[in-house]
Amino acid sequence: MTNKVGNKHEAQHRGKQERLEIRRTNIAREAVKLAEARAKYRNQVKGRPQADQSATA
Repeated sequence: MTNKVGNKHEAQHRGKQERLEIRRTNIAREAVKLAEARAKYRNQVKGRPQADQSATA
């Protein structure tokens, strides 16, 4: 049988440093996603089209 990615025993045998590293990378990845989402919807007025679309009309 092959090892599953989410195998409980695999996770238990990770070192403390490795767990911290994984946690830091996950937090950093989420921060990047959040920043992109905030930049995408920044200064939007509710119910109005985006500025670049209204400029062409």
